[in-house]
Amino acid sequence: MAALWTLPLLSAHLSGCLALTPSEEPPQPHSLSPSLGGNSSDSGLSVDQPMALRVFSVDYHHVQAPFEIVLWIMLASLAKLGFHWSGRVPAVVPESCVLIMVGLLVGGVIYGVRHSAPPTLSADAFFLFLLPPIVLDAGYFLPGRLFFENLGTILWYAVLGTLWNVLGIGLSLYGVCLLAPGSLGDVSLLHCLLFGSLIAAVDPVAVLSVFQEMHVNDQLHILVFGESLLNDAVTVVLYKLFESFLRLPSVSGLDVLLGGCRVVVVGLGGLFVGLFFGLLAALTSRFTSKAQVIAPLFVFLYSYLSYLTSEMLHLSGIMAIVTCAVTMKQYVEANVSERSNTSIQYFLKMWSSVSETLIFIFLGVSTIQDVHMWSWPFVGSTLLLCLLWRATGVLLLTAVVNKLRRNSVTFRDQFIIAYGGLRGAICFSLVFLIDDFPKKRLFITTTIVVILFTVFVQGMTIKPLVELLDVKRKKRAQPTVSEEIHSRLIDHLLAGIEDVVGYWGQHYWKDKFEQFNKKYLRRFLIREDHQARSSILRVYQELERREQRADEEATPIVDPRSHSRPLLPEEMDSIRRILSRNLHNFNNKQTPAYSRHTLHQDATGARTRRPLHGHHSLGDRRTYNTITHWPQVEDEEFSDPHRGRVGLSRSHTVCSASPRSVLPVSAQTGGQDPNGEEEDQQSPVERVPRKHLSFVLENEKQQ
Repeated sequence: MAALWTLPLLSAHLSGCLALTPSEEPPQPHSLSPSLGGNSSDSGLSVDQPMALRVFSVDYHHVQAPFEIVLWIMLASLAKLGFHWSGRVPAVVPESCVLIMVGLLVGGVIYGVRHSAPPTLSADAFFLFLLPPIVLDAGYFLPGRLFFENLGTILWYAVLGTLWNVLGIGLSLYGVCLLAPGSLGDVSLLHCLLFGSLIAAVDPVAVLSVFQEMHVNDQLHILVFGESLLNDAVTVVLYKLFESFLRLPSVSGLDVLLGGCRVVVVGLGGLFVGLFFGLLAALTSRFTSKAQVIAPLFVFLYSYLSYLTSEMLHLSGIMAIVTCAVTMKQYVEANVSERSNTSIQYFLKMWSSVSETLIFIFLGVSTIQDVHMWSWPFVGSTLLLCLLWRATGVLLLTAVVNKLRRNSVTFRDQFIIAYGGLRGAICFSLVFLIDDFPKKRLFITTTIVVILFTVFVQGMTIKPLVELLDVKRKKRAQPTVSEEIHSRLIDHLLAGIEDVVGYWGQHYWKDKFEQFNKKYLRRFLIREDHQARSSILRVYQELERREQRADEEATPIVDPRSHSRPLLPEEMDSIRRILSRNLHNFNNKQTPAYSRHTLHQDATGARTRRPLHGHHSLGDRRTYNTITHWPQVEDEEFSDPHRGRVGLSRSHTVCSASPRSVLPVSAQTGGQDPNGEEEDQQSPVERVPRKHLSFVLENEKQQ
């Protein structure tokens, strides 16, 4: 329902941006005669004056743009729905591959019917309407702890790794063009660097669609996803920089220096714009208590406004919307109600899923074009260089960063990071923005080939490779409150150690930010009645929301090892007898009730307190009261020395390496045995040493 407000805006802009089938001009109304009601022969019967009232009419031109948009969204959604109901296909083929194949089929049908190129996805439609929902969803649900713990490594891959790929691919392609002057001689160095900047863009849409299906470990997932997310910001900035260089008559050293400064300004500018709008969204959500219905709307409006403002100022829109989402998340979730949080979650997931599906559909549709130009040296070299430079960059950068990390990136994870550099709609949209020059069609064809190769070949083989290399998978269970509290305790402990030794490390700055956040930001941005008085309560609320999201998003995964054979009837009878026996013994035990008005010594004056020992053998039917800690011996067990161990044992720590010392045992009721005779307090019951750990569920022995 919330998506309907975007349709008028989309229909107004996408009518030209999507390059859908151009509609014929509607017939212009003829000028009517001045005497409409006269009987002049000149006026006659006009075509615009119906002879009678029309009962049924069709006006397709009035609704053409929104109608076609809805049809494309419906096609994409039905394709995604069919994919998830296609049996074993999702286990073999990634969703992105199926959607691209559907787009290829639709594009082929349109081309065969109309004998002209099908509609294409324009760069404006992609960057202004389809990309922001995906990046907003990724930033809002970004695992903050993992992201900031690995932020140095992510920036190392995203900035230096992208520069390595852009320069390596661009310079190598220029060398290939010099070796083939006949067909590629008119490609300049700046054109090769421009193409290298767009072909090095690792698409987060393709990466997310593949890696979410594999459930890899959290560290590998955040490294690949974070690198692809920030990689786009760097590649778009470099693309615009080289595009500006191409439009200059000549490039000097000062221009290169100013270009480097521009890269820094664009990145930091997008960061500060996103931070401003994120804090503004958090402050606005504080005053939505009396209008909770529109509270989710501010999340989308401020996020989209940060993206548009950055694009207007020629800053990094991706950095702005990610920063805005990460900044406002914790404050917005604390201010709005649970229903509003659920609305935000579902709308973001729905919006990003529709955008992602449309992108892959149009990637397939736009492949069917008449503008292709083929060159084996250029296309083959580009494919090889993309794999080679990314692999060498990951290996070299990881060798350096592992010297500074506590948890090093393993070689298996490095292989998956290098192999997971999937290309997608970002490089496809950027290649159409290149100014016209003789080899633009060759760049378009090469980009499409690289996208199809990475999505189909690498996307379909990365899952078997993960299983073959036995890459560590993601932990299924959500962390409990106890685990989270212990984790925070360790963080505080490490922050204190860093403060004592005078080292300003990661935990030191994290602790300083938490103090600043608690003292100033949370008091100013969160309503007074929604501020958690206890940090444990805040942890519990956060884990509860996280678990709810995980339960709603998780797909049921069946472990083949979890299947067990059904119990036989005799086994069921045996279990029933064991449970009945132990429940009967439990009900017969006489345990003193606890009362805060009665001292324990008063209730046990005639007894002698015995020390509590940690290890007991299964041969002893000895239990200890949890309050008074004196030993209790089951009378029925020790009245018959030949009965042995029966029923279900409650002992878990059962191994002992050496015989224990002899302990005096008194009877359960006043030192008397079941026959009423007084038992000697010094009569020992020797403990039989056990050297093997066993958990045995035995049947009741026959008397």
